[in-house]
Amino acid sequence: MLLTVSLAWAVLQTGRFLLSPLLPTIIADLQITEATAGIALALFQGVYAVTQYPSGEYSDRWTRGTLIVPGLAILVLGFATFGIEGGLVGFALAAGITGFGKGLFSIPSRALVSDLFVARRGRALGLYAAGTDLGGLLASGLAILALTYATWRTPFLPVAVVLGLLTLVFAYWSNDGYDVGSPELDASGTLRRLFASPEQRRTLLAFGLFYFMVGGFINFLPTYLIQAKAFSEQLASAAFAIVFVVGIGIKPIAGGLSDRFRRESIAVVGLLIAAASLAVLSAVAVRPVIYIAIVVLAVGYKMEFPLADAIIVDNAPDADRGADLGAARALFLGANAVGPAYVGIVATYLNYGVAFAGLAVCLVVAAGLLYWDARSE
Repeated sequence: MLLTVSLAWAVLQTGRFLLSPLLPTIIADLQITEATAGIALALFQGVYAVTQYPSGEYSDRWTRGTLIVPGLAILVLGFATFGIEGGLVGFALAAGITGFGKGLFSIPSRALVSDLFVARRGRALGLYAAGTDLGGLLASGLAILALTYATWRTPFLPVAVVLGLLTLVFAYWSNDGYDVGSPELDASGTLRRLFASPEQRRTLLAFGLFYFMVGGFINFLPTYLIQAKAFSEQLASAAFAIVFVVGIGIKPIAGGLSDRFRRESIAVVGLLIAAASLAVLSAVAVRPVIYIAIVVLAVGYKMEFPLADAIIVDNAPDADRGADLGAARALFLGANAVGPAYVGIVATYLNYGVAFAGLAVCLVVAAGLLYWDARSE
Protein backbone atom coordinates (compact mmCIF):
# COMPACT_ATOMS: atom_id res chain seq x y z
CA MET A 1 0.00 0.00 0.00
CA LEU A 2 2.87 2.39 0.76
CA LEU A 3 4.33 1.69 -2.69
CA THR A 4 1.00 2.02 -4.49
CA VAL A 5 -0.20 5.27 -2.93
CA SER A 6 3.29 6.80 -3.09
CA LEU A 7 3.54 6.05 -6.81
CA ALA A 8 0.04 7.44 -7.38
CA TRP A 9 1.00 10.57 -5.46
CA ALA A 10 4.17 10.91 -7.55
CA VAL A 11 2.25 10.59 -10.83
CA LEU A 12 -0.47 13.07 -9.90
CA GLN A 13 2.21 15.49 -8.71
CA THR A 14 3.92 15.05 -12.08
CA GLY A 15 0.76 16.35 -13.72
CA ARG A 16 0.31 19.10 -11.18
CA PHE A 17 3.92 20.34 -11.47
CA LEU A 18 3.81 20.35 -15.24
CA LEU A 19 1.85 23.58 -14.85
CA SER A 20 4.79 25.48 -13.37
CA PRO A 21 7.47 25.16 -16.09
CA LEU A 22 4.80 25.32 -18.79
CA LEU A 23 3.14 28.41 -17.29
CA PRO A 24 4.87 31.02 -19.53
CA THR A 25 3.78 29.05 -22.61
CA ILE A 26 0.26 28.61 -21.22
CA ILE A 27 0.03 32.35 -20.53
CA ALA A 28 1.11 33.13 -24.09
CA ASP A 29 -1.13 30.49 -25.70
CA LEU A 30 -4.25 31.49 -23.74
CA GLN A 31 -3.38 35.20 -24.02
CA ILE A 32 -3.80 35.92 -20.31
CA THR A 33 -1.82 37.88 -17.70
CA GLU A 34 0.23 36.50 -14.81
CA ALA A 35 -2.53 37.68 -12.48
CA THR A 36 -5.17 35.66 -14.36
CA ALA A 37 -2.90 32.61 -14.38
CA GLY A 38 -2.31 33.00 -10.66
CA ILE A 39 -6.05 33.14 -10.00
CA ALA A 40 -6.60 29.97 -12.09
CA LEU A 41 -3.92 28.17 -10.09
CA ALA A 42 -5.49 29.50 -6.90
CA LEU A 43 -8.78 27.88 -8.03
CA PHE A 44 -7.00 24.53 -8.27
CA GLN A 45 -5.49 24.94 -4.81
CA GLY A 46 -8.73 26.31 -3.35
CA VAL A 47 -10.81 23.32 -4.45
CA TYR A 48 -8.04 21.02 -3.23
CA ALA A 49 -8.02 22.76 0.14
CA VAL A 50 -11.80 22.72 0.65
CA THR A 51 -11.95 18.97 -0.09
CA GLN A 52 -9.31 18.05 2.50
CA TYR A 53 -11.44 17.98 5.63
CA PRO A 54 -14.52 16.10 4.39
CA SER A 55 -12.38 13.49 2.62
CA GLY A 56 -10.40 12.95 5.81
CA GLU A 57 -13.40 12.55 8.09
CA TYR A 58 -15.27 10.34 5.64
CA SER A 59 -12.20 8.10 5.38
CA ASP A 60 -12.32 7.71 9.20
CA ARG A 61 -16.02 6.80 9.20
CA TRP A 62 -16.14 4.78 5.99
CA THR A 63 -12.91 3.28 4.68
CA ARG A 64 -9.75 4.78 3.20
CA GLY A 65 -10.33 3.03 -0.13
CA THR A 66 -13.85 4.43 -0.45
CA LEU A 67 -12.27 7.87 -0.95
CA ILE A 68 -8.98 6.89 -2.62
CA VAL A 69 -10.44 5.07 -5.65
CA PRO A 70 -12.93 7.77 -6.75
CA GLY A 71 -10.27 10.40 -6.05
CA LEU A 72 -7.91 8.70 -8.49
CA ALA A 73 -10.67 8.32 -11.09
CA ILE A 74 -11.51 12.04 -10.91
CA LEU A 75 -7.81 12.88 -11.29
CA VAL A 76 -7.76 10.86 -14.51
CA LEU A 77 -10.63 13.00 -15.81
CA GLY A 78 -8.97 16.24 -14.70
CA PHE A 79 -5.62 15.62 -16.36
CA ALA A 80 -7.33 14.38 -19.52
CA THR A 81 -9.23 17.69 -19.58
CA PHE A 82 -5.94 19.63 -19.42
CA GLY A 83 -4.91 17.79 -22.58
CA ILE A 84 -7.99 18.90 -24.53
CA GLU A 85 -8.40 22.24 -26.31
CA GLY A 86 -10.73 24.52 -24.42
CA GLY A 87 -9.20 27.95 -23.92
CA LEU A 88 -9.22 29.67 -20.53
CA VAL A 89 -12.58 28.14 -19.55
CA GLY A 90 -11.31 24.62 -20.26
CA PHE A 91 -8.09 25.33 -18.36
CA ALA A 92 -10.01 26.58 -15.33
CA LEU A 93 -12.41 23.60 -15.49
CA ALA A 94 -9.50 21.16 -15.61
CA ALA A 95 -7.91 22.94 -12.64
CA GLY A 96 -11.11 22.60 -10.59
CA ILE A 97 -11.64 18.91 -11.44
CA THR A 98 -8.02 18.04 -10.69
CA GLY A 99 -8.09 19.93 -7.40
CA PHE A 100 -11.20 18.00 -6.34
CA GLY A 101 -9.70 14.60 -7.21
CA LYS A 102 -6.44 15.42 -5.47
CA GLY A 103 -8.36 16.47 -2.36
CA LEU A 104 -10.25 13.16 -2.26
CA PHE A 105 -7.02 11.17 -2.58
CA SER A 106 -4.59 13.19 -0.47
CA ILE A 107 -5.81 12.79 3.12
CA PRO A 108 -7.12 9.18 3.00
CA SER A 109 -3.84 8.01 1.44
CA ARG A 110 -1.79 9.80 4.13
CA ALA A 111 -4.08 8.43 6.83
CA LEU A 112 -3.63 4.94 5.39
CA VAL A 113 0.16 5.29 5.61
CA SER A 114 -0.16 6.60 9.19
CA ASP A 115 -2.36 3.62 10.08
CA LEU A 116 0.19 1.14 8.77
CA PHE A 117 3.31 2.77 10.25
CA VAL A 118 3.15 4.03 13.82
CA ALA A 119 6.68 3.84 15.30
CA ARG A 120 8.16 4.87 11.93
CA ARG A 121 5.44 7.33 10.96
CA GLY A 122 7.83 10.18 10.16
CA ARG A 123 9.96 8.02 7.86
CA ALA A 124 6.91 6.52 6.09
CA LEU A 125 5.33 9.95 5.54
CA GLY A 126 8.71 11.20 4.33
CA LEU A 127 8.85 8.45 1.71
CA TYR A 128 5.29 9.22 0.66
CA ALA A 129 6.01 12.94 0.49
CA ALA A 130 9.11 12.27 -1.64
CA GLY A 131 6.63 11.32 -4.37
CA THR A 132 6.02 15.05 -4.74
CA ASP A 133 9.65 15.54 -5.68
CA LEU A 134 9.83 12.53 -7.95
CA GLY A 135 6.76 13.95 -9.68
CA GLY A 136 8.31 17.40 -9.90
CA LEU A 137 11.50 15.96 -11.38
CA LEU A 138 9.56 14.00 -13.99
CA ALA A 139 7.49 17.10 -14.74
CA SER A 140 10.62 19.12 -15.42
CA GLY A 141 11.84 16.58 -17.96
CA LEU A 142 8.43 16.22 -19.60
CA ALA A 143 8.10 19.99 -19.80
CA ILE A 144 11.41 20.30 -21.65
CA LEU A 145 10.29 17.62 -24.13
CA ALA A 146 6.89 19.28 -24.57
CA LEU A 147 8.43 22.73 -25.12
CA THR A 148 10.85 21.28 -27.66
CA TYR A 149 8.77 18.74 -29.59
CA ALA A 150 5.05 19.17 -28.81
CA THR A 151 2.49 21.49 -27.22
CA TRP A 152 1.97 22.28 -23.55
CA ARG A 153 -1.15 20.07 -23.50
CA THR A 154 0.57 16.88 -24.71
CA PRO A 155 2.17 15.53 -21.48
CA PHE A 156 -1.08 15.62 -19.47
CA LEU A 157 -2.60 12.70 -21.41
CA PRO A 158 0.05 10.08 -20.44
CA VAL A 159 -0.30 11.25 -16.82
CA ALA A 160 -4.03 10.44 -17.03
CA VAL A 161 -3.32 7.00 -18.50
CA VAL A 162 -0.77 6.01 -15.82
CA LEU A 163 -3.09 7.19 -13.03
CA GLY A 164 -5.85 5.06 -14.54
CA LEU A 165 -3.59 1.99 -14.35
CA LEU A 166 -2.63 2.75 -10.73
CA THR A 167 -6.31 3.08 -9.84
CA LEU A 168 -6.83 -0.50 -11.02
CA VAL A 169 -3.72 -1.69 -9.12
CA PHE A 170 -4.91 -0.11 -5.87
CA ALA A 171 -8.41 -1.53 -6.24
CA TYR A 172 -6.95 -5.00 -6.86
CA TRP A 173 -4.44 -4.99 -3.97
CA SER A 174 -6.45 -3.17 -1.32
CA ASN A 175 -8.24 -5.27 1.31
CA ASP A 176 -9.76 -2.17 2.93
CA GLY A 177 -13.22 -2.69 1.43
CA TYR A 178 -15.71 -0.02 0.38
CA ASP A 179 -18.39 1.34 2.67
CA VAL A 180 -20.42 4.53 2.32
CA GLY A 181 -21.98 5.55 5.61
CA SER A 182 -23.53 8.68 7.07
CA PRO A 183 -22.54 11.93 5.28
CA GLU A 184 -22.74 13.90 8.54
CA LEU A 185 -19.56 15.79 9.52
CA ASP A 186 -18.43 16.75 13.03
CA ALA A 187 -16.67 19.95 11.95
CA SER A 188 -17.13 21.71 15.29
CA GLY A 189 -15.55 18.83 17.22
CA THR A 190 -12.62 18.66 14.84
CA LEU A 191 -11.97 22.40 15.06
CA ARG A 192 -12.16 22.31 18.86
CA ARG A 193 -9.44 19.64 18.91
CA LEU A 194 -7.23 21.53 16.47
CA PHE A 195 -7.50 24.87 18.28
CA ALA A 196 -7.54 23.42 21.80
CA SER A 197 -4.36 25.17 23.01
CA PRO A 198 -2.26 28.26 22.17
CA GLU A 199 0.59 25.94 21.11
CA GLN A 200 -1.60 24.18 18.56
CA ARG A 201 -2.91 27.50 17.25
CA ARG A 202 0.63 28.79 16.78
CA THR A 203 1.58 25.56 15.00
CA LEU A 204 -1.34 25.92 12.59
CA LEU A 205 -0.45 29.56 11.88
CA ALA A 206 3.22 28.71 11.36
CA PHE A 207 2.56 25.98 8.83
CA GLY A 208 -0.14 28.11 7.19
CA LEU A 209 2.50 30.78 6.52
CA PHE A 210 4.85 28.09 5.25
CA TYR A 211 2.27 26.72 2.81
CA PHE A 212 1.47 30.26 1.64
CA MET A 213 5.15 30.64 0.74
CA VAL A 214 5.21 27.28 -1.06
CA GLY A 215 2.16 28.15 -3.17
CA GLY A 216 3.72 31.36 -4.38
CA PHE A 217 7.25 30.04 -4.85
CA ILE A 218 6.71 26.73 -6.58
CA ASN A 219 4.15 27.97 -9.09
CA PHE A 220 6.20 30.95 -10.24
CA LEU A 221 9.86 29.88 -9.84
CA PRO A 222 10.41 29.07 -13.54
CA THR A 223 8.57 32.21 -14.66
CA TYR A 224 10.56 34.26 -12.12
CA LEU A 225 13.86 32.90 -13.41
CA ILE A 226 12.88 33.61 -17.02
CA GLN A 227 11.57 37.12 -16.52
CA ALA A 228 13.72 38.43 -13.66
CA LYS A 229 16.96 36.45 -14.01
CA ALA A 230 17.18 36.10 -17.83
CA PHE A 231 17.03 32.27 -17.85
CA SER A 232 15.90 30.41 -20.95
CA GLU A 233 12.82 28.18 -20.62
CA GLN A 234 15.03 25.06 -20.70
CA LEU A 235 17.42 26.39 -18.02
CA ALA A 236 14.48 27.49 -15.87
CA SER A 237 13.01 23.98 -16.12
CA ALA A 238 16.38 22.49 -15.17
CA ALA A 239 16.63 24.81 -12.15
CA PHE A 240 13.07 23.84 -11.22
CA ALA A 241 14.16 20.18 -11.32
CA ILE A 242 16.92 20.86 -8.77
CA VAL A 243 14.28 21.57 -6.11
CA PHE A 244 12.80 18.11 -6.56
CA VAL A 245 16.11 16.24 -6.77
CA VAL A 246 16.94 17.63 -3.34
CA GLY A 247 13.46 16.84 -2.00
CA ILE A 248 13.61 13.17 -2.95
CA GLY A 249 16.51 12.68 -0.54
CA ILE A 250 15.79 15.20 2.21
CA LYS A 251 12.17 14.32 3.02
CA PRO A 252 12.77 10.73 4.22
CA ILE A 253 15.85 11.92 6.15
CA ALA A 254 13.95 14.73 7.87
CA GLY A 255 11.04 12.39 8.62
CA GLY A 256 13.39 9.79 10.09
CA LEU A 257 15.14 12.38 12.26
CA SER A 258 11.77 13.58 13.52
CA ASP A 259 11.03 10.05 14.77
CA ARG A 260 14.09 10.40 17.05
CA PHE A 261 14.13 14.10 17.95
CA ARG A 262 11.56 16.84 18.50
CA ARG A 263 9.78 17.55 15.23
CA GLU A 264 9.21 21.26 15.91
CA SER A 265 12.92 21.92 16.49
CA ILE A 266 13.84 20.33 13.17
CA ALA A 267 11.11 22.37 11.49
CA VAL A 268 12.54 25.66 12.86
CA VAL A 269 15.97 24.89 11.40
CA GLY A 270 14.47 24.11 7.99
CA LEU A 271 12.38 27.29 7.93
CA LEU A 272 15.35 29.53 8.76
CA ILE A 273 17.53 27.88 6.12
CA ALA A 274 14.78 28.37 3.54
CA ALA A 275 14.18 32.01 4.53
CA ALA A 276 17.84 32.96 4.21
CA SER A 277 18.16 31.21 0.85
CA LEU A 278 15.00 32.81 -0.53
CA ALA A 279 16.29 36.26 0.49
CA VAL A 280 19.54 35.57 -1.39
CA LEU A 281 17.61 34.34 -4.43
CA SER A 282 15.58 37.56 -4.45
CA ALA A 283 18.66 39.78 -4.27
CA VAL A 284 21.34 38.24 -6.51
CA ALA A 285 21.72 38.05 -10.28
CA VAL A 286 24.88 35.89 -10.55
CA ARG A 287 23.82 32.58 -12.03
CA PRO A 288 26.06 30.20 -9.96
CA VAL A 289 24.84 31.89 -6.76
CA ILE A 290 21.24 31.50 -7.92
CA TYR A 291 21.75 27.76 -8.38
CA ILE A 292 23.34 27.43 -4.92
CA ALA A 293 20.49 29.43 -3.36
CA ILE A 294 17.91 27.14 -4.99
CA VAL A 295 19.68 24.02 -3.67
CA VAL A 296 19.91 25.34 -0.10
CA LEU A 297 16.33 26.65 -0.25
CA ALA A 298 15.13 23.21 -1.31
CA VAL A 299 16.98 21.57 1.61
CA GLY A 300 15.26 23.90 4.06
CA TYR A 301 11.71 23.94 2.84
CA LYS A 302 11.40 20.33 1.70
CA MET A 303 12.09 19.22 5.29
CA GLU A 304 8.80 20.71 6.42
CA PHE A 305 6.25 18.53 4.61
CA PRO A 306 6.57 15.22 6.51
CA LEU A 307 7.07 17.17 9.75
CA ALA A 308 3.82 19.12 9.38
CA ASP A 309 1.79 15.98 8.67
CA ALA A 310 3.42 13.99 11.47
CA ILE A 311 2.90 16.75 14.06
CA ILE A 312 -0.82 16.93 13.28
CA VAL A 313 -1.25 13.13 13.30
CA ASP A 314 0.72 12.81 16.57
CA ASN A 315 -1.76 15.14 18.28
CA ALA A 316 -4.87 13.49 16.82
CA PRO A 317 -6.91 10.69 18.46
CA ASP A 318 -6.53 7.37 16.61
CA ALA A 319 -10.17 7.39 15.49
CA ASP A 320 -9.92 10.94 14.10
CA ARG A 321 -6.59 10.99 12.29
CA GLY A 322 -8.12 11.60 8.89
CA ALA A 323 -10.48 14.31 10.12
CA ASP A 324 -7.81 16.25 12.05
CA LEU A 325 -5.21 15.93 9.31
CA GLY A 326 -7.77 16.89 6.66
CA ALA A 327 -8.96 19.95 8.57
CA ALA A 328 -5.42 21.10 9.31
CA ARG A 329 -4.33 20.64 5.72
CA ALA A 330 -7.45 22.45 4.54
CA LEU A 331 -6.21 25.46 6.51
CA PHE A 332 -2.66 25.02 5.21
CA LEU A 333 -3.76 24.63 1.62
CA GLY A 334 -6.20 27.51 1.87
CA ALA A 335 -3.14 29.63 2.61
CA ASN A 336 -1.28 27.79 -0.17
CA ALA A 337 -4.02 28.69 -2.64
CA VAL A 338 -3.55 32.40 -1.95
CA GLY A 339 0.19 32.19 -2.63
CA PRO A 340 0.03 32.06 -6.46
CA ALA A 341 -2.48 34.91 -6.57
CA TYR A 342 -0.23 36.98 -4.27
CA VAL A 343 2.88 36.46 -6.40
CA GLY A 344 1.01 36.95 -9.67
CA ILE A 345 -0.57 40.22 -8.55
CA VAL A 346 2.57 41.64 -6.91
CA ALA A 347 4.69 40.66 -9.92
CA THR A 348 2.19 42.28 -12.29
CA TYR A 349 2.01 45.60 -10.44
CA LEU A 350 5.46 45.72 -8.73
CA ASN A 351 8.05 43.03 -9.49
CA TYR A 352 9.04 39.46 -8.67
CA GLY A 353 11.82 40.52 -6.29
CA VAL A 354 9.32 42.22 -3.97
CA ALA A 355 6.98 39.21 -4.15
CA PHE A 356 9.69 36.68 -3.27
CA ALA A 357 11.11 38.86 -0.48
CA GLY A 358 7.65 38.87 1.10
CA LEU A 359 7.64 35.08 1.02
CA ALA A 360 10.96 35.03 2.91
CA VAL A 361 9.43 37.19 5.66
CA CYS A 362 6.60 34.65 6.03
CA LEU A 363 9.16 31.88 6.69
CA VAL A 364 10.91 33.93 9.38
CA VAL A 365 7.62 34.56 11.19
CA ALA A 366 6.71 30.85 10.94
CA ALA A 367 10.08 29.86 12.44
CA GLY A 368 9.53 32.28 15.30
CA LEU A 369 6.13 30.80 16.12
CA LEU A 370 7.46 27.22 16.21
CA TYR A 371 10.55 28.27 18.20
CA TRP A 372 8.27 29.89 20.80
CA ASP A 373 6.57 26.53 21.34
CA ALA A 374 9.80 24.50 21.33
CA ARG A 375 11.43 26.81 23.89
CA SER A 376 8.42 26.81 26.22
CA GLU A 377 8.49 23.02 26.74
